[in-house]
Amino acid sequence: MKQTTLQGEFTLAGKGLHTGAQLTATFCPAPEHHGYKIQRIDLEGQPIIDALAENVVATTRGTVIGRGDVTVSTIEHAMAALYACGIDNCLIKVDGAELPILDGSAKPFFDGIQSVGIAEQNADKDFYYVKHKIEVADPETGSKIMLLPDDDFSLDVKINFDSVVLANQYATLDNIADFGAEFAPARTFVFVREVEPLLSAGLIKGGDLSNALVIYESPKTQEELDHVADMMGVPHHDANEFGYINTDPLMFDNEPARHKLMDLIGDLALIGRPLKGRVIATKPGHTINTQLAKNIRSEIKRNDIQAPNYDPNAKPLMDNNEIRRLLPHRYPFLLVDKVIDKSDNFIVGVKNITTNEPFFLGHFPQEPVLPGVLMVEAMAQTGGLLVLSTVDEPERYSTYFMKIDNVKFRQKVVPGDTLLFHVSFLTPMRRGMAVMKGRAFVGEKLVCECEFMAQIVKNK
Repeated sequence: MKQTTLQGEFTLAGKGLHTGAQLTATFCPAPEHHGYKIQRIDLEGQPIIDALAENVVATTRGTVIGRGDVTVSTIEHAMAALYACGIDNCLIKVDGAELPILDGSAKPFFDGIQSVGIAEQNADKDFYYVKHKIEVADPETGSKIMLLPDDDFSLDVKINFDSVVLANQYATLDNIADFGAEFAPARTFVFVREVEPLLSAGLIKGGDLSNALVIYESPKTQEELDHVADMMGVPHHDANEFGYINTDPLMFDNEPARHKLMDLIGDLALIGRPLKGRVIATKPGHTINTQLAKNIRSEIKRNDIQAPNYDPNAKPLMDNNEIRRLLPHRYPFLLVDKVIDKSDNFIVGVKNITTNEPFFLGHFPQEPVLPGVLMVEAMAQTGGLLVLSTVDEPERYSTYFMKIDNVKFRQKVVPGDTLLFHVSFLTPMRRGMAVMKGRAFVGEKLVCECEFMAQIVKNK
């Protein structure tokens, strides 16, 4: 799967939920590996903020990212739409401190993306694979989010409020293709009892019945309710009648739960990579959502690439016979057993380390350890298979080392280990020369990495 961006620009304009200011946001195509970035074009120097979890600076009634004194708030609906559409790279230019709230949902952003189309790029899409249970919880609020391994991305969300109108609701998204019709239109919501404190805190100045569901469920006198309605600039409502005070009907019976699921997607987009896993959330909110995203971002920064997924029961892309057809190496120097994944830019090979390897006779008799140079050689052979896949009649060519740089050995490899080699191009092939990055893993642990240059030569 390849990275994607927008085929063209689109612009949305409207007021900000919290500032009430008139705002314009333009969504622009961006190059490979750009990610999501937001540019404040109203400020001197037009600073750019990476839309990543480590840049989240506040989570009160929305997700706020910042760099220094520069912030942009209420980004979650736009992030959810970009993520759900599979967009990897986008620059958002905005002329204020928040993105416009529009109708309080992700639908205007989703529709804007659909209107300009999606362009496929050359770089491979970089997923974050959930390989074990990951959990964050807040005992004070009862909020909890759990990630479980899965082949696809899916979510289960349950919300619970101490409310006679909105108590328990749940929403499930099993296929991200359903986002546009089933979740993008779900609007944000607020309780009447929250309105006055939020306004006093300088928030929701742009909130009204056109961009939010307003829920009346805590008894007030008619005078008190009229006062809140006047503060919001909305029609008066009968204080004896609990429920949604909006005149428009609900989009869905569980619209609040669907909106919370949409918010969660928007916050998880700040991981910077699409997820492969199942998300189970109880009482999610921007604080706990972004805490989970921050935890994953910390792991990504420690290891810029995850260990490849390995299913020993799956049929390999190349077995040992196919590898022997392409590589000239033979016993005891053929160090790749099979290839389990490959694209135009990377390849994943496997080497099972057994106690019968001939080098263990002398390295070392009392403590067998795989020589580090052989790990590098095995990665080079794996890279050779990647390079040979770029030419016709690959059996008529061989690859040769030209240079090795930045070799690091992080953990010893011993009999019984299974090595996974991930080798990728650092630069495009030129004149038969390839510059590659190789990484070797045992389980989830990176044990060796290096950069090397190889040349492809036609056999005489």
